[in-house]
Amino acid sequence: MTKLLVHGATLLTIDPDRLDPFVGWFTVGDDGRITAVSAGEPPVDLAADETLDATGMIVAPGFVSAHSHLFTSGSRGLGMDQALYGWIQAMTAFTEKADAEDIYWMTRHGAQDFLRNGITTAYDFTDVGLPFEAQSSTSSGYVGTIPPVEYQHAQLRAKVDAGLRHVHSVMLAQGAFSFDEALAHVDETVARAAAVESPLHLGVAVSGTVQWAESEATAELEVAAMRKYGLLNQPHLLETAFGVEAQQARFAWYRDAGALGPELVFGHFIQTTPEIIAEAAAAGCGMSWQPLSNGRLASGVASIPEIRAAGMRVGVGLDDQSCTDNADPFSNCRFGMYMLRATRHDPGVMPVRDMLMLHTLGSAEVLGIADDVGSLRVGRYADFLVVDPRDPDTGPVWDAYGTYVLACSLRNLKQVWSAGSLVADGTRLTDPEAGEVVAEVHGRMQRIAASL
Repeated sequence: MTKLLVHGATLLTIDPDRLDPFVGWFTVGDDGRITAVSAGEPPVDLAADETLDATGMIVAPGFVSAHSHLFTSGSRGLGMDQALYGWIQAMTAFTEKADAEDIYWMTRHGAQDFLRNGITTAYDFTDVGLPFEAQSSTSSGYVGTIPPVEYQHAQLRAKVDAGLRHVHSVMLAQGAFSFDEALAHVDETVARAAAVESPLHLGVAVSGTVQWAESEATAELEVAAMRKYGLLNQPHLLETAFGVEAQQARFAWYRDAGALGPELVFGHFIQTTPEIIAEAAAAGCGMSWQPLSNGRLASGVASIPEIRAAGMRVGVGLDDQSCTDNADPFSNCRFGMYMLRATRHDPGVMPVRDMLMLHTLGSAEVLGIADDVGSLRVGRYADFLVVDPRDPDTGPVWDAYGTYVLACSLRNLKQVWSAGSLVADGTRLTDPEAGEVVAEVHGRMQRIAASL
């Protein structure tokens, strides 16, 4: 059966075989995946349960955030003038006091905010439920032993209940632990996640912690978990502008542990050297780029042109909602382009079309989920955005990519669809529990604030 027919729109499919925009149509099957895409008018005898006439609109894939921390959604506007570790302390002052039920609502709030803003898939670093201590502007880490499985699992349930497609990333044990204890924790985490039967759940990954680790044993543990379960690992590494030499030395820990390869995706990857880029690229590693976050926290500008030229896969993320604050993928695209162009004095250093590809298909590719999301191609989930450049009017559309990325914004985002179902219409989510989520987060955050 054909569940949905979309026609009349200018399509930005982000399909490598048909990148040029065209006016056309596509259909969605009962499983929520695209069954046909074509230019022109649909066949007159094509019947569908629902038809969307998107004439005059631009339709593109939902944004994919390759690096996100959804639980921070209730902690925006904090650490306003701080770099990474000072900001983390300001933000975690609230989340450290959260229990599993609190973190469920915080995460669900972040997930529904992503959907409202056109982000239909996210790689989500779950909160570990451990206190974070910053010894200085260059040194910090999580304090504790084994992250509670139920606490992390509550965040997976929240993403499913919100309707956000995701990769669920979990942190391994910190502090004094044995390999057996840490891997037993992973056993339980993976088993709990595997029991979640939902097409929204695209897999489990490891949140690497070498950036804060005291010894090479952390990298060895991460590799053991990756190999045992076939997991992707995305560590935060080479992020902050402080303690650069110490961060660069930790890259060798991953090399020596045998971690370098396609399953290792470096989060941020700003304080690099030509040698580090070359080695990571040769091994097939990927990276995630967070332009708004990197600017907000004064972390720096990643060497994206050199990284791409070396052959590394690059995805783009919104990072914490409390350090991008408005979780706006359109702004994230523009800020990324503008930072590179301003620092390189070269307007061609990041083409508009490339930037959109990185925040959709590029993110999906670096996460290994491009067969499911990131483009409007047959077999992929029908996760897409309906953007109206006429309301508010942006003028004539001379180039659909130029208008979509440079001139349109959240105010032009009219609808968000996931698997061929409407999830956001105008400023409103279709989830009847969306208001309850907002009320729960405000009430719980106020309770936590009163206890500080």
